[in-house]
Amino acid sequence: MGDPLERLGSEAEMESLESTMKEELCMEIDPPFKENVATAEDWRKALSKVVPAVVVLRTTACRAFDTESAGASYATGFVVDKRRGIILTNRHVVKAGPVVAEAIFLNREEIPVYPIYRDPVHDFGFFRYDPAAIQFLNYEEIPLAPEAACVGLEIRVVGNDSGEKVSILAGTLARLDRDAPHYKKDGYNDFNTFYMQAASGTKGGSSGSPVIDWQGRAVALNAGSKSSSASAFFLPLERVVRALEFLQKGRNSYSNKWEAVSIPRGTLQVTFVHKGFDETRRLGLQSDTEQIVRHASPLEETGMLVVDSVVPGGPAYTQLEPGDVLVHVNGEVVTQFLKLETLLDDSVDQKIVLQIERGGTSLTVNFVVQDLHSITPDYFLEVSGAVIHPLSYQQARNFRFHCGLVYVSEPGYMLFRAGIPRHAIIKKFAGEEISQLNELISVLSKLSRGARVPLEYISYTDRHRRKSVLVTVDRHEWYAPPQIYTRDDSSGLWTAKPAIQPESLQLSSAVNHIGQGVTSQTVIPSGEETHAEHVNLVHSLELADGVTSMETSDDHSSEEPHSREESDVGTKKRRVSDLSVNGIAVTDCSLSETGEVKSADSSTMESAVSRDYQGAMTVTTNASFAESVIEPTLVMFEVHIPQAIMLDGVHSQHFFGTGVIVYHSQDLGLVAVDRNTVAIFASDVMLSFAAFPIEIPGEVVFLHPVHNYALVAYDPSALGAIGASMVRAAELLPEPALHRGDSVCLVGLNRSLHATSRKSIVTNPYAALNISSADCPRYRATNMEVIELDTDFGSSFSGVLTDEQGRVQAIWGSFSTQLKFGCSTSEDHQFVRGIPVYAVSQVLDKIINGAKGLPLLINGVSRPMPLVRILEVELYPTLLSKARSFALSDHWVQALVKKDPIRRQVLRVKGCLAGSKAENLLEQGDMILAVDKEPVTCFIDIENACQALDKSGDDDGNLKLTIFRQGREIDLIVGTDVRDGNGTTRVINWCGCIVQDSHPAVRALGFLPEEGHGVYVARWCHGSPVHRYGLYALQWIVEINGKPTPDLDAFLNVTKELGHGEFVRIRTVHLNGKPRVLTLKQDLHYWPTWELRFDPNNAVWRRETIRGLDYSVI
Repeated sequence: MGDPLERLGSEAEMESLESTMKEELCMEIDPPFKENVATAEDWRKALSKVVPAVVVLRTTACRAFDTESAGASYATGFVVDKRRGIILTNRHVVKAGPVVAEAIFLNREEIPVYPIYRDPVHDFGFFRYDPAAIQFLNYEEIPLAPEAACVGLEIRVVGNDSGEKVSILAGTLARLDRDAPHYKKDGYNDFNTFYMQAASGTKGGSSGSPVIDWQGRAVALNAGSKSSSASAFFLPLERVVRALEFLQKGRNSYSNKWEAVSIPRGTLQVTFVHKGFDETRRLGLQSDTEQIVRHASPLEETGMLVVDSVVPGGPAYTQLEPGDVLVHVNGEVVTQFLKLETLLDDSVDQKIVLQIERGGTSLTVNFVVQDLHSITPDYFLEVSGAVIHPLSYQQARNFRFHCGLVYVSEPGYMLFRAGIPRHAIIKKFAGEEISQLNELISVLSKLSRGARVPLEYISYTDRHRRKSVLVTVDRHEWYAPPQIYTRDDSSGLWTAKPAIQPESLQLSSAVNHIGQGVTSQTVIPSGEETHAEHVNLVHSLELADGVTSMETSDDHSSEEPHSREESDVGTKKRRVSDLSVNGIAVTDCSLSETGEVKSADSSTMESAVSRDYQGAMTVTTNASFAESVIEPTLVMFEVHIPQAIMLDGVHSQHFFGTGVIVYHSQDLGLVAVDRNTVAIFASDVMLSFAAFPIEIPGEVVFLHPVHNYALVAYDPSALGAIGASMVRAAELLPEPALHRGDSVCLVGLNRSLHATSRKSIVTNPYAALNISSADCPRYRATNMEVIELDTDFGSSFSGVLTDEQGRVQAIWGSFSTQLKFGCSTSEDHQFVRGIPVYAVSQVLDKIINGAKGLPLLINGVSRPMPLVRILEVELYPTLLSKARSFALSDHWVQALVKKDPIRRQVLRVKGCLAGSKAENLLEQGDMILAVDKEPVTCFIDIENACQALDKSGDDDGNLKLTIFRQGREIDLIVGTDVRDGNGTTRVINWCGCIVQDSHPAVRALGFLPEEGHGVYVARWCHGSPVHRYGLYALQWIVEINGKPTPDLDAFLNVTKELGHGEFVRIRTVHLNGKPRVLTLKQDLHYWPTWELRFDPNNAVWRRETIRGLDYSVI
């Protein structure tokens, strides 16, 4: 019986058996510790020579490429040429893409190593190092002896244990003809070779370990194992020896300049499997042919090679078929992989003749052997965080596609935003067919920033249908300009150069945002289906330029889908895309072929279209008066946040929600929405209007630091004349406030952008929020009273609360929270409540009337944005009945009841924000009784007192508070703080960690480091130096090389003086207050230091490289 794993998923009738016998294969990273086992004297002598030559490899894949994701790991290698400085290990350790690696010898000497070869098919590769760098260790190279392998041979596997200790595992070779292990369907797999098998029990971290005999010779290379058993798989060394000989012929000794060595490798793009003679007879092998083969083969031969698969477009495509039995190659009987591969490698670009038998019929076919390296990509395009390169032979074999197609190894931000998954094949872009990477680059060079163009792709999971999506070119400089990285085997690095001229990426106009790019074919045809799949964020975000993770785990809290139901998200996303297409079509009807506005009958046409659309809405709806009034003011939001700038602890990269238009004029439109939809300032926002089928971009202009709402601006001219006439602003009704028992109309948008409403009763208009801090601190609404209803549409439905006339009394917004289960488990949730519009009205009036504040460019006009004065103290209400228990006097109880007979509560201090003016004055548990001797009972009273300071022109900004503390009444003068509505507008990426100032959610924890506060690490990137050395998120960097870094300016001044490859000593303080010191090696080649800063004068995020290598164009 065969191995049950290899049949897993191949036969439907075997599913029940396979489910009980499934044994997963794993490549070996991070092994558990195994104690040395006592051996005989000969083993002791052998191991004493072998162990010093075995090294721990600490590798970092700097970018996702081909079959590998970006990441850091430990593995094993061993010295096979001491004079030239060559280390042998596995291919999946050397990596197919950019890699930075270090070798740690037995005495813990660390030296850099550089890849010089990785086999395109088999699981082996070589690193080089400088032998002179090893000064304190005596060691010898390990000889390779593939001929010594035989069944029953006792072996030892010498590897590392998570980079800590040497592990020596014993075993006996049980098989030399095991099929190559199949690791996964969309990743690296070895093929066209036998593997050896032994029950040595190797686990993670021992990849690349030598399998030695008692003479200290390496007879095989450890490669993989079964995670559920002791079986380990070893790669034979015959082809390894050949490759090593080519490398040794290429140079006599180590030198700083290593010249690339070409190792001939041939292929027919065919996968063979070895089948027994009984199976080949059932496939149609003639008896005469079998006798010829047996006579020409060794007595121990048990079968023949059979075609398993043929890659489309390869040399053997249409000539060989699965089930063909290979008999002769160039007249020689070939039954073994090694002989076949030898013939192919020696015949690159030459003709060979294969004799096969197909169903009992003998056939002779001729081929030209293809150079295997020509279908192994050695370059890639990096654009908007995406990694795109020609489809490799490995993945072409996995997916059954042609080699060389344009393959998305990682979608990055721009493609992820469009719903393009990892492993997609790009077929068409901006109306042009794409078959090669240079064609994609050519189209990109013609597009302007903000342009929206169609893209068609296919995936191996749905290979027979093309999917069409809209791709939006980044408007802001979230990422570096597109670059081409090319592998240089002489240096072991991948060198970057610009893919297009940076000046070609100019900002497009508002019309371009809607669908017009530089080329003429930038709009999806109206009859073509638009499909935008909901992407699984958990895995697709492992991207080098911005993929991030929390400090305690390799799983990404930032990668969780938005807290709305997944099915809802997918439907909403498809609907938004459909509306955008329809909207473009309607808008274009008012344009002539040259793009100029028609002069004749344009107003008549617009009026007719407007009447037709309004009439259709009237016919198809049977809404209440309030719903019909409010529907033209509702807007559906789709918000994306780049991985490279996921600031302020934002917990997702993709959000949906409903907002309401609060201001609409000829030159400015403003929409109010909750902050669980627009979480941070650094966002790409698309708006879809219920009043008119069109999708346009929006810009975040204000985030309230306390209340759960944001204001987003849009350009009314982008709506077109028809759309601008149909869209209108809602009428806000801040007074009178809602009371318990009031009847309201809850109105919002459903998945199809249709208004939905119901009558509800206010059950509690003064519900105080109490949202605890998340594991990764992020914005949470505090010091707010919200409105609760008796019935609503569930936690994923947002909208507005109106009266019978359709006047907005509250925003029905979404709030984010985190439910914790036990000590280590938590889950993100959301709920909806009503947000009174008085806070929105106050800020809106200041924006429209030009209040005092910092200028911000909105739709080409610089407008001052309001500042908000707040008391940076988190408060919570306590019933007066409980306050009495704390010895609050009857006098104050009566005064507070008289002030507010409904609430009957007093405000208590939960905590002060670290760094605020109130931090050292107010204490936890203080009761705030009065401001300027006026009793206060609710959050609004504190807000009104702060606003009164602005109106009075009090420059000090101090509040005269009367508090009750531990049985005593105390009068205090407490300072207030002035905050803008921008949130974080500056971020630095250093060595792959996202560094920012401490945002309010962090300061709300009540702690900042004593060492000058420091800069806060918000996120980190996979494959970066901080990943390799463990500088994770949720901590402050307070010192670098002994120099304090209290703020971003000081941090930049210190880091920009550090050189490439320099080790840095870093002092950090965790959120829990625990200090730590670590070292890190700076890598400016793949991870230059850059800064991203919002420019309010141009309303654009600007990226600037602070420190990088001269030849890296960032």
